[in-house]
This record gives sequence, structure tokens and C-alpha cells, in this order.
Amino acid sequence: MNRISFASGIVPECEPLETIQAAAAGGFDATGLWVEPEKWSAQLTRDAQRALADTGLELLDVEVIWIKPGDTLDAHKAVIDIGAALGAKNVLCVSSDPDAGRTAGHLAALCEHAEGCGMRVALEFGIFTEVKSLPAALSLLDAVAHPLRALLVDPIHVDRSGTSATDIAAVPRALLPYAQFCDAPAKRPDPADFNAIITDAIDLREQCGEGGLPLADLYRALPEGIPLSIELRSKRLRDTFPDAGDRAKAVAAATRRWLAAQLQ
Repeated sequence: MNRISFASGIVPECEPLETIQAAAAGGFDATGLWVEPEKWSAQLTRDAQRALADTGLELLDVEVIWIKPGDTLDAHKAVIDIGAALGAKNVLCVSSDPDAGRTAGHLAALCEHAEGCGMRVALEFGIFTEVKSLPAALSLLDAVAHPLRALLVDPIHVDRSGTSATDIAAVPRALLPYAQFCDAPAKRPDPADFNAIITDAIDLREQCGEGGLPLADLYRALPEGIPLSIELRSKRLRDTFPDAGDRAKAVAAATRRWLAAQLQ
């Protein structure tokens, strides 16, 4: 069965150490961490290193590097440096820069900065970003042409962008070191309503098998055994399970139950 990781978006109210504690309480194999360099300290790095070691959790990814027009690479490189110190396997990137060439240049520089630390630089596409489709993401990654570049697939963004499981199955396997996973309502938000798109992504996700996405098809389109970051941002889950540990347990149980059913 796939190793599952606790995405930081499940507990947006939690600080990094609390996120690690919740992931451990839920029995996850790994966790992700939200990294804001301006709020990070050397002491927090030491504490997080200790917490990861004590819990035995792998750090699957850190997020988020958000490429924007006119930004510099210093803060983005700091996210990679923090992730490297913690042993992260991947760093999640999105872009709101409409200049594809500039985005490709930033991604290439970030890949070069990640050399030697074992971290992949994973670009996520979605209609909430300037990289709105799978073809656009693959075109950017072709332009980057660095072995550490990667593609991050998220079921809700796959569906909302009109991408199919067949499209995902055609992606070169080397570009997919891990994937995000969740379910969501079949009804798509109005693509012209940015607020509706964001609400859909951060509040309306559902447990695996409880929504309307063609999740089984997408799962089969991914590389066998790929690690899955369970990106389950859900207001209903937050309201139902106000305790982060209880929320983590509910998500892990539902995810493993769904994955087990796919193997039958």
C-alpha cells in the first residue's frame, strides 16, 4: 500500500511542531510542513529535527514556494534550505507570474540550489495559478530541463483544469516523485469566479471515496506505490474534528480504507 503523508493543509491552524505531532497521532508514515522563512528560526529547525526523529516520520515535502512577478529568489531558496536541514524529499512550487519564461528561469535556479540535498522541486498546476493546465506545466518543466524538476498532481486541480486520468498516465514517470490526494464534489466552481475556486480548494475537499471525482481512475494513472500527500483541506473536517490529532486519525483511517479497497 502507498505510504501516506499528512499535508499541512489539513491543519491550517497548527504551527510546524503541532503539525508533526498531529501526523504522528494519526499514524501517518510521513508529514509535510508549511515553511515561512520570515517566521522560522534555528531553534525551530532543531526542534523540528528532534520531533521528526522522535516520531519516526519522514518529511515528504515542505511548502510553499510561490513564484510572483518581481520577486527575488532569496526567500524561495530559504524554503529549500530549511527543508534540506529537515531532510525533506520535495518542495512544492506554484506560480502566479504570467511570464512563463521567468517562471522557468526561477524553477531552474531553484533546482540548481537544491542540488546535493536530495530534494525535488515540484511544480503544481491548477486554475488558481498562472500554470493552469497540465500541458502548460509540462512545457515549463521541459524548458527547465533539470533532473530535480518534478510535477505535482492534485486530484481537485486535475479535475478543475479538465485534465483526465489518461492525461496523467502519459506523464513521464520520472517527473512524479509523489502526488497529492483527496476527493472533492463533482460540481466544479465557476472558472471565472476566483473566490469560488479558492473556496473549493481550501474548504470543500472530501475524504477519499466520499466525493465525486474519478479518484480510482486517477489513482491507477499514477506510478505504482507512489507516496501520497493527503491534501484534505476541509471546513467540514475542521468543524467535525476541532482537535488536530483526532482529525489526523479520521483522515488516515478513511484514506487507508479507500486504498485497501483499490487492492481488492
